[in-house]
Amino acid sequence: MKIFIFGSNGQLGRSFKETKELYCGNDVLFFNKHELDITNSNQLINLIDKNKPDLIINAAAYTAVDQAEAEPEMAEQINSLAPGYLAVACRKNRALLIHISTDFVFDGFGNVPYKPDSKTSPLGSYGRTKLLGEEKILEALSTALIVRTSWVYSAYGKNFVKTMLRLMQERDTVRVVEDQIGAPTWARGLAEMLWASLSKENIRGIYHWSDEGKCSWYQFAKAIAEEAVKIGLIKRCAQVEPISSKNYKTLATRPD
Repeated sequence: MKIFIFGSNGQLGRSFKETKELYCGNDVLFFNKHELDITNSNQLINLIDKNKPDLIINAAAYTAVDQAEAEPEMAEQINSLAPGYLAVACRKNRALLIHISTDFVFDGFGNVPYKPDSKTSPLGSYGRTKLLGEEKILEALSTALIVRTSWVYSAYGKNFVKTMLRLMQERDTVRVVEDQIGAPTWARGLAEMLWASLSKENIRGIYHWSDEGKCSWYQFAKAIAEEAVKIGLIKRCAQVEPISSKNYKTLATRPD
């Protein structure tokens, strides 16, 4: 297969690069935002028309949740319009499409795990634009696979684990929200699952994937601190204190 992966400098894109043994025998090309502007419909469609990939994995996204409130148009171009262009090009060229989405399409007010067909209700620009991207894909390409995930972390880029490790070395006390619950997801594990999905026939539509279990951001931070000291990533364990969301103001409202 000829496979294109967009968003190659992000957490998931770089995790795909780590897993070369899983795509042995396939021709895999990676594209970052400097090599391909996915918001440029002509550039995107011309690339796909010319090269005829069998599969495209779209790991490109505008993921700055708070900044999306200040730049809603940019978030919409990347998270909503570009996936629509991509789906149209894939339909035209009979290419498979795997698209990565987010738990932010929900408001988090429920008390049971969300299912793929649960009612969506995003709280901010990031979630709204990601949901619109899902809708545009499925309108144009019924065979697409959309995978919603949550709380992604890795050794790359900006994420909660790396932020906590930095703060725990800089401060004696770190205060972390305790009333937002979710499921942390290791980016490499997500990449491995997506490679494995290629061996399954007729997987299409929307799926949810995260690592097993659930926790609050506070519980996650406590686990990070304990494990980091244990394996020598940090020399001392800063005190981790719980706070409520009301005491940690952000531009965007997070799902509970």
